[in-house]
Amino acid sequence: MADVLEVLTHEADAIVESAAAALSDVRHYSEAGPDAARLRVRQLFDLVVESVSTRDLVPMIDHATRVAHERFEAGFDIREVQTAFNVLEEAIWVKVIDATPPRDLADALGLVGTALGAGRDALACTYVSLASHQHVPSLDLTALFRGGV
Repeated sequence: MADVLEVLTHEADAIVESAAAALSDVRHYSEAGPDAARLRVRQLFDLVVESVSTRDLVPMIDHATRVAHERFEAGFDIREVQTAFNVLEEAIWVKVIDATPPRDLADALGLVGTALGAGRDALACTYVSLASHQHVPSLDLTALFRGGV
């Protein structure tokens, strides 16, 4: 029986490669190139491992908040950054499910999901906060109130 940390450690490179490859069609990640995407995914992956091993979500939340600021200022759509979290989680799940007995899956996937969920939540909250202080066309509902519908 492999615990989730063993799987993450043993499969780290494969997980990161899979997630980075999944970002190849995402605009800003594609433009930055595969090495940059791999580096960003690796940073996020390392924080998942840290969060799972220490049971401390603060580094993940701090990272996600910082990334939200950076990516927002760089013009990334929130979907692009959320996609990075999602493809990493999917790549982790594939390896964890393959290596973990069914009776241990809930705990293993729960730990991973909690770490990435905390990051996604911090990311989304930060994006909403930033967007609410600037004019964002996708959130401009003034036409609805002028009878423009």
